Amino acid sequence: MRLLVLVEEAISAELLRSVTSDLAPDAEVLVVAPATTRSPLRFWVSDVDRAIEHAERTEVETVERLTEAGIDASGEVGDSEPLVAVQDALATFPADRIVIVGHPEGRRDYREDGGLAAEVRERFGIPVDVGTVAG
Repeated sequence: MRLLVLVEEAISAELLRSVTSDLAPDAEVLVVAPATTRSPLRFWVSDVDRAIEHAERTEVETVERLTEAGIDASGEVGDSEPLVAVQDALATFPADRIVIVGHPEGRRDYREDGGLAAEVRERFGIPVDVGTVAG
């Protein structure tokens, strides 16, 4: 199984397993952390340095956590638009399933709308699981 995991914050192996109940022991996981800005203004004025730094930390920490738990994981920073980040990743990593883990309601940024999972399913025809980080 090849699993594409889109994350806004670092996640644990336990969270990933709780979202994807059929995670095979031999699964290959690609973690993609989109470099999203917290506000439209930062995006439009190209103030993305903090977003890139945050995405890099998120990707590295998630890959480390998954690897320590025995999951074969690698990662990359993705485009600021989550749908484009998924599209870019699928170009080189043909995933069997996608997991989207975002912030809970009330903590989401302007790019984390509730329709992303449905849009990914429709556009790419791949099963999608959705989870949220704590807090």
